[in-house]
Amino acid sequence: ASTHATDNKHHILLAASGSVATIKLPLIAAALAAHPTVSLRLLLTPSATHFLQSQSAEQPALESLAAIPRVDAIYQDADEWTVPWVRGNSILHIELRKWAHVMVVAPMSANTLAKMVHGVADNLLTSVIRAWDTTGLVDLYRKKLILVAPAMNTAMWEQPITGRQVGVLEGEWGVKVGGWVELLRPQEKTLSCGDTGNGAMYEWTGIVREVERRLGL
Repeated sequence: ASTHATDNKHHILLAASGSVATIKLPLIAAALAAHPTVSLRLLLTPSATHFLQSQSAEQPALESLAAIPRVDAIYQDADEWTVPWVRGNSILHIELRKWAHVMVVAPMSANTLAKMVHGVADNLLTSVIRAWDTTGLVDLYRKKLILVAPAMNTAMWEQPITGRQVGVLEGEWGVKVGGWVELLRPQEKTLSCGDTGNGAMYEWTGIVREVERRLGL
C-alpha cells in the first residue's frame, strides 16, 4: 500500500458479494475507470464469482475485467493466504484497507450485511470491512467511507432482522450521524427471481454518481 501513497490517484476498492446484481459490477467498474485519476481494485466473494463466468455479454468472465483501464487487480479469497505467513510478510486485508480511499460494496448480499453488522470476518471482503479504520487515526488519513448497496429478495429485505441491521448502518455508523458508512437503499422493481417489491440494488449509475461526488471526480 505504501508504494501507492503518493501516486495522486483516487483509490477505489470495488467489491461484490453473492447477489444477481453482481452482473452490474463490470458497468460500475468501467464507468469509474473513465476517470484518469482513478485506480481500481476489485474484490469478489466466492458466491459473487458465480455470476461472472462468461454466461453472456452481460456476464463476462471475471478475468476479463482486468482489461478495463485502471483496474489494477482482482482479488478473491484464495489471494489472502497464498503461502504460510512469516514475520515481516504483509497481510492482504490490511494492505487493501490501507490502500483504499473509499470502499464500495455493490451488491451487498443479505449474508454480507449480517456479517458486517455483527463483526464476522470469515472471508477477504468481510476481513477488510472488519479491519476498516473507522476513525482515520490509524492510517493517518481523513475518515474513509464504505458505501454499501444491499441487494436481496423482497422477503429478505422486509424481514425484521434486516431492519435492525440497516438501523445499525444508518443510525449508529452512518455518515449522517458522523460515521463511516453510507447505505444506498435498494429500489422497488420486479426482481430476477420474478418477485416484485423492494430489494433490487440501487441503480448502478446512481452508485457511480455517489462515488464521484464523494471523491470529487
